[in-house]
Amino acid sequence: MIRLGLRLAVAGGREAITRLVIIAAAVAVGAGLLLVTLAGVNATNAQLTRYASLYPQASAEGGTDPLWWSTREDFSRGEEIVRVDVAATGPGSPTPVGIPRTPGPGEFYASPALTTLLASTPATHLADRYPGRNLGVIGPAALASPDALVVIVGRTAEEAAALPNAIQLTSVGGEAPALPQAAVNLIIGVIAGGLLFPVLIFIGTATRLSAARREQRYAAMRLVGAAPRQISVIAATEAATAAVVGTALGFALFFAFRGQLAAIPFTGMRFFPADMALRPVDALVVALGVPAGAALAAWVSLRRVRISPLGVTRQATPRPPRAYRLIPLVLGVAELTYFLGRRPQTSSGQTAAFLPGLLLIMAGLVFAGPWLTMTCARLMARRASRPATLIAARRLADNPKAGFRAISGIMLALFVTSVAIGVITTIVANRGPAPRGSTDAGTVSTAFFHEPPHVPGTLLAELRAVPGVRSATVIHRNPDQQGEPGVIACTDIPQVYGRCVDGATVAAVQDNFVPFRESVSATREWPAASLTLDDLQRLPVLSIVVGTDGSTDAIERSRTVLSLALPNFWIAPNSPGDFESTFTDQLRGWQQLANVVIIASLGLAGCSLAVSVVGGLTERRRPFSLLRLSGAPVRTLRRVVVLESAVPMLAVAVLAIGVGLLAAQLFLKAQMEYTLIAPGVEFYAIVIVGLVACLAIIASTLPLLERITGPETARSE
Repeated sequence: MIRLGLRLAVAGGREAITRLVIIAAAVAVGAGLLLVTLAGVNATNAQLTRYASLYPQASAEGGTDPLWWSTREDFSRGEEIVRVDVAATGPGSPTPVGIPRTPGPGEFYASPALTTLLASTPATHLADRYPGRNLGVIGPAALASPDALVVIVGRTAEEAAALPNAIQLTSVGGEAPALPQAAVNLIIGVIAGGLLFPVLIFIGTATRLSAARREQRYAAMRLVGAAPRQISVIAATEAATAAVVGTALGFALFFAFRGQLAAIPFTGMRFFPADMALRPVDALVVALGVPAGAALAAWVSLRRVRISPLGVTRQATPRPPRAYRLIPLVLGVAELTYFLGRRPQTSSGQTAAFLPGLLLIMAGLVFAGPWLTMTCARLMARRASRPATLIAARRLADNPKAGFRAISGIMLALFVTSVAIGVITTIVANRGPAPRGSTDAGTVSTAFFHEPPHVPGTLLAELRAVPGVRSATVIHRNPDQQGEPGVIACTDIPQVYGRCVDGATVAAVQDNFVPFRESVSATREWPAASLTLDDLQRLPVLSIVVGTDGSTDAIERSRTVLSLALPNFWIAPNSPGDFESTFTDQLRGWQQLANVVIIASLGLAGCSLAVSVVGGLTERRRPFSLLRLSGAPVRTLRRVVVLESAVPMLAVAVLAIGVGLLAAQLFLKAQMEYTLIAPGVEFYAIVIVGLVACLAIIASTLPLLERITGPETARSE
């Protein structure tokens, strides 16, 4: 039976070869995307693990000489620089990963991206912060990404021991625990699902190509004595043959384009090509699972033939779907609505609260899809004024499940990406960095929350001498823990940051004059502090705030002056938005990934529609031929084919986007108390272009209609 199945698959004439090629192509795309997804998850884990290795835990046990290690963050032009200060305590001290030896005092190693930045930036903006000799570049083993900005600076043991976050290590380069990225993993999983579901739909649609003809052939075999088991073996062999070829092509496509895929900053940073690797279990699952899945799908599709060889001729209109299919969708929306004002306090509780609602909505959309398709078809039939519209509406109404099957991937893809882009756009708008050149971005500050330093007497004068600097102010620590963290004499508050309330001499202020989630304001009134000017001078320093004109030169030179004068900083000199910039860049990377998913999923859905249309035309060529013989023009039949595909596709696209944005609004309001900010024109433009491309793909199949519906078809069938 296996040999017969192989002969039918490869030697069954032009129709069999065409079916084999289409199924193999579909499986190749699906297998390739599945491999990319698995490799992407592995690359993300490797990226996070190497990033976590820059923040190791103390391990000073054992007899070796420990290595002093201190990790801090620096900033330059909105970019985060990870600074690692190290000091060997003896010849047995371990060497940091990625460099040949531990740098000594006055030496440092820089990542390739930072080396390029140092060479292209004025020394007063960045390079002067790392005085000494550059020993070379840091290798990939210590970098999360080719774009990572990392510097490893050598110190004496005494200097390193006095730094914030200083720890002692007896070993480096072990498997550091990955960062707690539950939200990131959730986004990866949801977006991957939004991409893979259309792939599975595409594969399933392709495997059903000419299903009716194959059922008739298998039924004929049953009538001449073939057992159900033999028919199942033949069908599984045919499907597995195409799947094996497609899987091999999928592996070839993955390895051919792995380098280009690694260069796409899906997470805000590029991957190293070697990170886009497959574990043996990943390759085994795809290599065996995809052909096995295709064979299983073929076996399931033969249920009517297995029941009776005459079952393929006993066709009746299936029962129409009922409105109860909307229940899961309504329950999912209700579940998200319930948590408005009831947000759980723990991250695990929040995941348990919001994830089931989103998954329930996704399942509800798929479950309700046939009912929605039927409803649209009936509305179209009532308003039909042309024969083509009426025929298409009656066919969709008779079998809405088949009409919805090929476009269900579009619905899920648009829902997932609408939720992701809605959430990302809103978070970026609320938490993104201040635009360069604004008053907020023109403020540079450094705070000392742990070890108050001695501020050199000449520091303020040196800062004020920098071109573009308008003020340099010292803020002292507020002994009253219930109020603002800092205190300052009212006469020392720069005018741009506000003023004291009437009658006050000392004010309680923020450490950088900019309250959280607020902006600089010259009209802000700071509350009075119950301190005298004499008391103020005896308090430790909390922060130094530099007001500039917002120019890059003034900001970066101020950072450099502060870093050199106060090298043991806990928090590097920063501008409002610096801490959010990395987070925002990562969110924008997810937004880019969501756009890629939209384009890819819509393209795949278009291919699924094309295969579905071709299959439908092949199976209905006799009815269409009879319509042509009775006088129906070809253009009418073409309208029927287009309407059958376009109407449900456009309907579910509108519904999916609307429900996705609603779910995003409910999540944002419950989790962050944000109001949804509608996605930009780019999102809608991508959706429209994708839908138009789907329609174009469908239109490309229409020339086949005239060739297969001639009079000879009606006579030969």
